[in-house]
Amino acid sequence: MNNQALPDNFMWGNSTSSMQTEGAAHEGGKGDSVYANYRSEDGSSVWDEAIDEYHRYPADLDLMADQGINCYRFQISWSRVNPTGDGDFNPEGIKFYSDLIDELLKRKIQPMICLYHFDMPLNLAKKYNGFSSRYVVDAFVRYGKRMIDLFGDRVKYWITFNEQNLYFMPGAAKIAGSLKEEETLTDIYTISHHLMLAHARIAAYLHQTTDCKIGGMLAYSEVYPVSALPKDVLYARQLDEFFNKNLLDAFVFGHYSNEVISFVKNNNLNVDVLPEDLKEISKMKSDYIAFSYYQSATISSSLIPDKTAPNYYLQYGGKENPFLQVNEWGWSIDPTGFRDILTKTYNQYQLPMFPIENGIGIRENYHGKEIDDDLRIRYHKEHIQALKDAMYIDGVDIIGYLVWGLIDIPSSSGNMDKRYGMVYVNRTNKEVLDLKRIPKKSYWWFKKVIQSNGRYLD
Repeated sequence: MNNQALPDNFMWGNSTSSMQTEGAAHEGGKGDSVYANYRSEDGSSVWDEAIDEYHRYPADLDLMADQGINCYRFQISWSRVNPTGDGDFNPEGIKFYSDLIDELLKRKIQPMICLYHFDMPLNLAKKYNGFSSRYVVDAFVRYGKRMIDLFGDRVKYWITFNEQNLYFMPGAAKIAGSLKEEETLTDIYTISHHLMLAHARIAAYLHQTTDCKIGGMLAYSEVYPVSALPKDVLYARQLDEFFNKNLLDAFVFGHYSNEVISFVKNNNLNVDVLPEDLKEISKMKSDYIAFSYYQSATISSSLIPDKTAPNYYLQYGGKENPFLQVNEWGWSIDPTGFRDILTKTYNQYQLPMFPIENGIGIRENYHGKEIDDDLRIRYHKEHIQALKDAMYIDGVDIIGYLVWGLIDIPSSSGNMDKRYGMVYVNRTNKEVLDLKRIPKKSYWWFKKVIQSNGRYLD
């Protein structure tokens, strides 16, 4: 066990998204996002109230401050600050985030802003199918620049897109704001490029006008070959190249992966890439590499049909790792994979690493006694230890460690039963109840970890 403390400036924090926390879906001048269409079978919507962060954030920030958290990564809802996405900005929505930032700073918590987390303004989804259109790229850049102008003096860490490599995977069109049911491989490649172009423009503007820092963000899952069969090893390497290194090459070196470019040419994909786009991307500068990490997977080439694009490999060949414990939803617990991602990525790209989401979903119910979530404690303990090993044994420069999340929120699929938080929120999928916040055993454990700056994990 490595009992070294982490650096004095290490960031301990929490990450969220707007639609999973804020609620107030029809208050404060907010326009509809695509989440207004996402309803359960009975017609209800967990997104309408979520955990009511819009009204309750001062008390929740007190919980963060009491725990010792010094960084909070939150998302600005595009449709809250600009109801149509491309029209007039909403002063009431802007004031909400300005007040939130001030309250964070008052508690000595560093704000970190994410500009987009799957919640396309409904107007842009209906008219343009979201980031399928260059018009939406331009609208997003206008929105992003305005947020930088408003908040860049107080917020020093930024990301544009949550888990940007998800837009290179099946389902990209939906999270990019498309209302079309069909999705082609060309759609995926075009959307991914449009997001990278938008990111490059925002990063350039931020560096030109502020002293802030920005990095691209990936959803990074370690994928192992299911066996030593050479084709399994090949497919695992290709997945890393297409899903991760393709974007990392652009973030850090200013160009896409040669292997991915060759795939596009060899398969005659008509991707909407202009020469001037590549020129803008070539000038891109990143200050750190941000990523989420939850689990690892394995890939079996024998299950994948011939001539399948690497973007679809996991749909066919993804398998559960028999050597790892999994939670109820089949997500594995693999801290070694976390360390490997930190180390191999830093070795290749030499930028500070910033894991800004890490956590485990567990089904929990409150019955008047403190929730004993030892599995969550063990999960975070092992991942923090892996982070320390990456830093002190492997030599990785790591900015901080942000959990997903401190306070229970609906999962990305809208499931309140899948709880990630260290603080229980009293609601179910269908019943809002009183939304009372109740610290779990892990809350007090993590408070001690932060107090020792990671020296003591027991």
